[in-house]
Amino acid sequence: MASSGEEPRSGSPGRAGTGTEPAPTADAAHLDTVEDFEVLEEEEEEEDLSELPPLEDVGRPPAPPRGDAQPSERGGGDAAEDPQEWLDVLGSGLLKKKTLVPGQGVDTRPRKGQDVTIRLKATLEDGSVVEENPALTFTLGDCDVLQALDLCVQLLEMGETALIVSDAKYCYGAQGRSPDVPPNAALTLEVELLAARDAPDLELLSGKEKIELANRKRERGNFFYQQADYVLAINSYDIALKIIDSSSKVDFSPNEEAELLDVKVKCLNNLAASQLKLDHYEAALKSCNLVLEHQPGNIKALFRKGKVLAQQGEYREAIPILKAALKLEPSNKTIHAELSKLVKKHADQKNVETEMYRKMLGNPSAAGAPGKCKDKLPW
Repeated sequence: MASSGEEPRSGSPGRAGTGTEPAPTADAAHLDTVEDFEVLEEEEEEEDLSELPPLEDVGRPPAPPRGDAQPSERGGGDAAEDPQEWLDVLGSGLLKKKTLVPGQGVDTRPRKGQDVTIRLKATLEDGSVVEENPALTFTLGDCDVLQALDLCVQLLEMGETALIVSDAKYCYGAQGRSPDVPPNAALTLEVELLAARDAPDLELLSGKEKIELANRKRERGNFFYQQADYVLAINSYDIALKIIDSSSKVDFSPNEEAELLDVKVKCLNNLAASQLKLDHYEAALKSCNLVLEHQPGNIKALFRKGKVLAQQGEYREAIPILKAALKLEPSNKTIHAELSKLVKKHADQKNVETEMYRKMLGNPSAAGAPGKCKDKLPW
């Protein structure tokens, strides 16, 4: 398999909640293991360029007023919420926050897009500690960590310590995290907000810094892909692409330029894989074409472009693209199978069209040649 433009695989997701790599998951059921082109690989992944809402805007209903609940986040001014009261963050009872140690006022809350540093301790319902990090730093709102953290840390004041009780939906979901977080496990997170600062200016990042930052976002996209959360995967790949494509006031070496292009191709390929999962065919086609602009012989992009066109019923256009991919890698069974399937579908499609035209125009053989006139008219 060509090494360029590969996708997230089961051992690559960033460790949600820590930013470090999690242990490989034994069950990669959400990945198309039969079709290696859909499996996003740990070291080589691909990218997507769609406009998607940030994490806070994804499926976040407004919290309705609750007669039996605590006051909303804050009363007014600098009045602190009662440390004994739970705040139902989403209004669904699935994500709740309680202040243990008050902070320095609502005006010290971090803003989306800032880099925040927190102290984190995460436990299961039986009290087992599954995470401890004295200084976890991430970009607020970029899906870098557990959704429970991304949604709740923006409600913390500087210096505040809070408990967050979260349903599995906003943690590790139905898959859990091997080996320490079981599937569908709720978590209790003890969080202290230590610092918040504006994210670094992308224009001033060195080549190495830009590559590292883009790769972190890409790896997070791989994590969401493995969790079958393709919307958030697309969001992470899109963030990585925006970092790569941002203008720079710093000169990069040829090697850094080449590495940035490699990361971009991986993000675009994985983006196309995610878009295909959501049946976003036009967006996936755009992502594939962007890869092929840089690497006309990228097998994954050719394969996915052929799949997109086939899904749209464009068999005549899809078949030569898959043939080109097969020529580059003749032993690839996935391309063989897809191409064989498309050739049969195309033949069936032509037969249907032929029959349709025959019915529309009548049976030409029955009409035959024009018959001779039996009666001659006198001149």
